[in-house]
Amino acid sequence: MGRWQPDARMRLQEAALALYSERGYDETTVAQIAERAGLTKRTFFRYFADKREVLFWGAQFLEQRMVAGIDAAPASASVFGLIGAALDAAAVQFEEVREFAGQRYRIISSSPELQERELIKTASLATAIASAMRKRGIGETAADLAAHTATTVMHIAYTQWVEDAEQRPFEQIARQALGQLRELVAAAE
Repeated sequence: MGRWQPDARMRLQEAALALYSERGYDETTVAQIAERAGLTKRTFFRYFADKREVLFWGAQFLEQRMVAGIDAAPASASVFGLIGAALDAAAVQFEEVREFAGQRYRIISSSPELQERELIKTASLATAIASAMRKRGIGETAADLAAHTATTVMHIAYTQWVEDAEQRPFEQIARQALGQLRELVAAAE
């Protein structure tokens, strides 16, 4: 395969996922990923800063979609409505990569280093969501609470979604999780 084919990023991701699944994340090198993809290490580093980023590429698009979901929500939307809008936006991206998502989840779950990276990415996402909430007129503390609630619901729903034998849509699972949270909050009052 030629080095300059336009699908190099995808080839690198597929090669990395295969190797991480076969050998483990820690035992896989960038050179092995590039070789499996039929590319060079130099090409790898054009697309990814390191071998972890293969699994986290696209996080900025998820962030953009979730913020856009909040921005596009009706002016009358409650905080839970804004969280729901963000989760609905995430659902679109997750459904596009369902097969990748399951492999990614299993690989990240097997590595403390990757779990740490996931937490860093989640914190960045929460910061962006909180900013979008503040732009909607929600106060500082409430925006932070809502943002962390959104990422927590997303994480719980994501875990259920990748393990769901029925392959229900992410949006359905996330909406159910958000509904359960609303019930918990209402019962506590």
